[in-house]
Amino acid sequence: MRLISVGVNVPTSKVHFVILHALSTARIFYLKNQFYISYSPLISVPTYQKKKNLASDSPTHISEAAMNALAATNRNFRHAARILGLDPKLEKSLLIPFREIKVECTIPKDDGTLASYVGFRVQHDNARGPMKGGIRYHPEVDPDEVNALAQLMTWKTAVADIPYGGAKGGIGCDPRDLSVSELERLTRVFTQKIHDLIGIHRDVPAPDMGTNAQTMAWILDEYSKFHGHSPAVVTGKPIDLGGSLGREAATGLGVVFATEALLTENGKSISDMKFALQGFGNVGSWAAKFIHERGGKVVAVSDITGALKNPNGIDIPALLKYKDDNGTLKDFKGGDSMDPNDLLVCECDVLIPCALGGVLNKENAADVKAKFIIEGANHPTDPEADEILSRKGVLILPDIYANSGGVTVSYFEWVQNIQGFMWDEEKVNFELSRYMRRAFHEIKAMCKIHDCNLRMGAFTLGVNRVARATLLRGWEA
Repeated sequence: MRLISVGVNVPTSKVHFVILHALSTARIFYLKNQFYISYSPLISVPTYQKKKNLASDSPTHISEAAMNALAATNRNFRHAARILGLDPKLEKSLLIPFREIKVECTIPKDDGTLASYVGFRVQHDNARGPMKGGIRYHPEVDPDEVNALAQLMTWKTAVADIPYGGAKGGIGCDPRDLSVSELERLTRVFTQKIHDLIGIHRDVPAPDMGTNAQTMAWILDEYSKFHGHSPAVVTGKPIDLGGSLGREAATGLGVVFATEALLTENGKSISDMKFALQGFGNVGSWAAKFIHERGGKVVAVSDITGALKNPNGIDIPALLKYKDDNGTLKDFKGGDSMDPNDLLVCECDVLIPCALGGVLNKENAADVKAKFIIEGANHPTDPEADEILSRKGVLILPDIYANSGGVTVSYFEWVQNIQGFMWDEEKVNFELSRYMRRAFHEIKAMCKIHDCNLRMGAFTLGVNRVARATLLRGWEA
């Protein structure tokens, strides 16, 4: 069983028909200005009696962080819409997701018991091209968080000027509690439930929190059983299955290209600056590596295992090797341990939050000492913190630009798969640098036109592009 919510504009002078898959039964009902479709294939799959202790029987937990992310994203969009003078009806249409999908995924576990999980896919907008966004496996995945991230992807791809719309998905599970075979079964069942709603020219998933290249390989294989070999249906794949060189480092490298653009605009360079990075996973570790190679001094880093500082600069290659060998930052000899919460307010020139959302808030924003903040994570700065930091004169490079390197190289991977012609890593990185530099100058141009900060410059750029595409395609037809 799956539930699909569809955003529909219905002019009173027109009648719109909803056409469903031929081999299905469906009920359509109208609630709160949206049509909802309860949709079940006639080709039945085995169903099992649920046990009370299954994950899907737990009440949905909507985290405060997810609600804050959705509220902040909507707030930024509405502010940009007012600056641009959008028609209120168009503004409302752009805010409502194109489609929301919720599916039940029941799998046999290794011990023979059955477990059920809930999967989501929010497809926000497709005015500029196929929808694009990651799939995350996390215990607190919920519709509001996925909705906010899908909307953010719409504006992010528009800012980067790549021909995509926004989407996001996930399954409410803890991947650490599942074996590799259980993860594979769960991924394949999820793909079976949504395969007719994703596709090369419809919706292209990618890895996110709790998923990786192997997850994408399973999706590719399962999708290809229904639609033939389709390497472009996902990005972030293993190289041997059509993945792009440079994809793993892309988000971190994009953060560094964005940092270079901002510092150059302000008459500075990476080699002049001291950096603090919150998060030392994929984004933070690659960003730290490239900053170190460019002569920047990384004075503090942290991750879930701990935090360390060295005012003279941390030996990043040695730290990367230590973490690879030990899986932790703890007890690294090249720096002193510190409270992870203190990293955000430590002495540095550039702060790069690369981990969680909402880490900069009204409680700590006044104590931030950095002159520049580069948002490597999604929504690391709450609106209240945004205002405090702006009053202090801190320049914030927003997430919808700063961390767009990953989706940009995903676009390159998609292009290579469609063409059947793969690029070398030098070309990938050169094109990424060109896209990041161009986007920065376009954001600055919007800041000048509308007399706004970098965040609103990025949002007005992205929203304007999506609105123009929507109108050109015949929004009210």
